[in-house]
Amino acid sequence: MARTMFDKIWDAHVIADLPGGVSLLHVDRHLMHELTSVAAIRQLEQRGAAVHNPELTFATVDHVISTRPGRAAGDAEWSTTAISTLREQTTRLGIERFDIDDGRQGIVHVIGPELGLTLPGLLLVCADSHTCTHGALGAIAFGIGSTEQVHVLATQTIRQTRPATMRVRFEGETRPGVEAKDMILYLIGVLGTSAATGYAVEYAGPAIEALRVEARLTLCNLSIELGAKVGMIAPDGTTFAYIEGRDYAPKGEALDQAISQWRLLASDTDAVFDKEITVDATQIRPQVTWGTSPEHVMAIDARVPDPLDEPDSMRREALEKALSYMQLKAGQRLDDTRIDRVFIGSCTNSRLSDLRNAAGVVKGLHVARHVKAWVVPGSIDVKRHAEREGLDQIFIAAGFEWREPGCSMCVGANGDLVGPGERCVSTSNRNFVGRQGPGALTHLASPSVAAASAIAGKIAMPGVERAA
Repeated sequence: MARTMFDKIWDAHVIADLPGGVSLLHVDRHLMHELTSVAAIRQLEQRGAAVHNPELTFATVDHVISTRPGRAAGDAEWSTTAISTLREQTTRLGIERFDIDDGRQGIVHVIGPELGLTLPGLLLVCADSHTCTHGALGAIAFGIGSTEQVHVLATQTIRQTRPATMRVRFEGETRPGVEAKDMILYLIGVLGTSAATGYAVEYAGPAIEALRVEARLTLCNLSIELGAKVGMIAPDGTTFAYIEGRDYAPKGEALDQAISQWRLLASDTDAVFDKEITVDATQIRPQVTWGTSPEHVMAIDARVPDPLDEPDSMRREALEKALSYMQLKAGQRLDDTRIDRVFIGSCTNSRLSDLRNAAGVVKGLHVARHVKAWVVPGSIDVKRHAEREGLDQIFIAAGFEWREPGCSMCVGANGDLVGPGERCVSTSNRNFVGRQGPGALTHLASPSVAAASAIAGKIAMPGVERAA
């Protein structure tokens, strides 16, 4: 019987079929960070249980680690305590930790792929909803809750109900200047944030195949904003070339053997999905959000929609509230909208290619006088490579702050906040009310748009609006 990629990987991990349509699945990789894992380990130990497979669990400090130059832990007592506790716990339990002192620290969804921990065919979990990012390499990856995390630590298994399958095909070639962030925001804008609830999504088609791995990671990262726990892309030659040489990836003959198996993971040509969506990639333009949900998105040169055009009364009320919170008016052009902050970072857009894109926009220019702009690399390795290429000097010369790796202003904790009433163009993944701080006004966009906006002092497209 023809099977989808998701079905092949899921079936390979089923240990037992439990009552109620639940499957007990083996977990290949369990990733941890300081915001949720400290409490999970405490719960585990309070129950008198041990970590079942410490060699399959990997930890980093990212969510509340300081991003200030010269940092050692957090910027507050509570965050420093969280970090020091995770360091003590992982050392004592034999869990490998990627920390500042060994040069491998970074955002969990950035370092997983860059270290080769994320591989095709694996089942990977982390107590973070954007774990779907890792599916870009052909893995089943999803976020879990705190109780589930304790279960994984104790058993190296997880209980899950099998989702339905959806395939989204991006047909055609994207226009110049359109990035992976634009592709996924466009899709969310068309379908809505609940369109993929209950589905595992596979992204396919020529426009997907043309993406490099780092761009695929960006696209899969926002699968949860589409409603899906799982977002995947079939592994191919691009994937295999990316994996080769990474620390935890197979080497030599073992890699050749692995690739021969990974090639079999792609969905069979006659596989049937529960739902199929086709997107004309040629129609996508650079996107920016205008409201308080990722589905409140439009082309950067379009006009803010009018709630009165929405026939559904509940949706109309939600649109009105979003406009009121964001201090915008129906029919307004966003590319005439003054901003206060720019944040380039997060597990969505903090990889080397993202920084290259942004640096290419700002080189030789300067951030508008009223704008405060940050660049926060996704990992120490990204930061190191960027500095070797001189990207840090480009950003610094342009007036950006060059920070240390961490989740920073995306999660809006530990002092890395957008102030009340401040308008921020952010390369992160969520624009919910208060996400970047109480009263913060967040517009999601690609690194290139964020960089151009920093220079222009207002929401802007690269090469169109540049201010001195």
